[in-house]
Amino acid sequence: MTTFTIGETDFLLDGRPHQVISGTLHYFRIHPEHWADRIRTAKAMGLNTIETYVAWNAHEPVKGEWDATGWNDLGRFLDLIAAEGLHAIVRPGPYICAEWHNGGLPVWLTSTPGIGIRRSEPQFVEAVTQYLRRVYEIVAPRQIDRGGNVVLVQIENEYGAYGSDKEYLHELVRVTKEAGITVPLTTVDQPMPWMLEAGSLPELHLTGSFGSRSEERLATLREHQTTGPLMCSEFWDGWFDWWGSIHHTTDPAASAHDLDVLLAAGASVNIYMVHGGTNFGTTNGANDKGRFDPIVTSYDYDAPIDESGHPTAKFHAFREVIAKYAPVPDLVPAPRPEAPVFEVALSGEGEWMPASADAAPTDSPATFEQLGHLGPLVRYDVDLPSFTGVAALVFDEVRDLAWVHVDGVAVGRLSRALRERALMIPAGARLTVLVEDQGRVNYADRLGEAKGLIGAVTVNGAPLTGWTATPIDLDTVEGSGTGTAGRAFLRGAFDLEAPADLFLDTTSWGKGFAFVNGFFLGRYWNNVPQNTLYVPGPATRTGANEIVVLELEHAIEAVARFVAAPSLGQLEE
Repeated sequence: MTTFTIGETDFLLDGRPHQVISGTLHYFRIHPEHWADRIRTAKAMGLNTIETYVAWNAHEPVKGEWDATGWNDLGRFLDLIAAEGLHAIVRPGPYICAEWHNGGLPVWLTSTPGIGIRRSEPQFVEAVTQYLRRVYEIVAPRQIDRGGNVVLVQIENEYGAYGSDKEYLHELVRVTKEAGITVPLTTVDQPMPWMLEAGSLPELHLTGSFGSRSEERLATLREHQTTGPLMCSEFWDGWFDWWGSIHHTTDPAASAHDLDVLLAAGASVNIYMVHGGTNFGTTNGANDKGRFDPIVTSYDYDAPIDESGHPTAKFHAFREVIAKYAPVPDLVPAPRPEAPVFEVALSGEGEWMPASADAAPTDSPATFEQLGHLGPLVRYDVDLPSFTGVAALVFDEVRDLAWVHVDGVAVGRLSRALRERALMIPAGARLTVLVEDQGRVNYADRLGEAKGLIGAVTVNGAPLTGWTATPIDLDTVEGSGTGTAGRAFLRGAFDLEAPADLFLDTTSWGKGFAFVNGFFLGRYWNNVPQNTLYVPGPATRTGANEIVVLELEHAIEAVARFVAAPSLGQLEE
């Protein structure tokens, strides 16, 4: 029986010192037909281990409807890692952050009345217990001491930055062990004394998360983890992007130097990310540290393996460092080839706005949560009072972007990121507001916040009542009439000689969603930095293919351009 244990100074593999050299791949951000390729490419960089989070809200978006198939087939993902002769680390959360919507927690969970998120509150603990048992049904038989490849399991995630409920952590450990997890259990926090003290337990092995000043951070970690191996289980080799900012990158040589310091010190490491993948559909999260910043669709992360799965300069720099401490494969993947370049004429199938629901009106607008709606759009309607001239329309809060119409005519847009919540409107009979959830905050106290029109809405200080709310199912949206002005439904067809990765240029459009053969690529926006959407080859097919674009604002051209390479935005100068 192969064993993986913690010694006085090292991880021990069958009793011998072992240095973990790992990298993060999120199976839920990668097309399943690409899993094996991404794992193999990571192995070529010299890794001996692959790490992944488990996204609860991907597996159970609706309460009681657990799914571990297809994109959610964690067991298959772990088996593919094993097939390449690599170990695996599993981090099931339940909270994962990861710039993933709601930090991985299901909306049905965080919107439960009276629930206490990430603490020993009975409703939360009960739900988490059921979730972890399902995950561990997959993980437990794949542990290394049972002939599998899982060597470490993490308890919670950067908990010291959020709370210090030791009873909660003890409960997670109890559930984990009762579910048959026997490999070492870890925690992770930034190497700040108060976080390390708050976020772990004496029986758990502390690891650190950082991306620079490795020697200093390891010294701080050692003060709190006085025995056993040192490990940076999130070595930040890049960063994520948000709308309205730059494309973030890190210098390959500088990152390689910090990795070298870690490995030279004998520390184990997990590179976050070795390959980031994509926030397909509307799975992106958001940050809010005083300003709401939704994350872009790409999760390239400036990682050693880029969004479309090919090695970068950072890959080669890291591989050279790893080769000083461990064997690396002889074969290196080829650079990314240019993708097919072509244009597709789009038929402008006209304005789209689903009809308002025939529902009982409410005094205040219903939230997305009250509607049980997991999609990104809801239409709100209310009758306007009689007035002359213009009037001040004021919302308590808009989450997150709202297009305002009077009698079907667009009169303005309000952005949460810009803290806009009021505008002047003309007289009319009917107010319609289309609201987009731009991404759920994945960090700190805003986890689980409601989406939609929040609180009261007034016109010239008088409350508006009698609202109807219509959830919009993007799968059923159709155009009406012809044209491309305003909110447009655009469709086009193209042929391919064989399935291929593509890069869709979105710079001639305003804001919206794009689909290829029904596969939801994600959001686009001309608000920088991201200029292209990645189309994974398995979403395409030999022969006829279809592209559909749901434009929310304006399309300058009714043309879809596919370009040779990604464009993720302007770099910081």
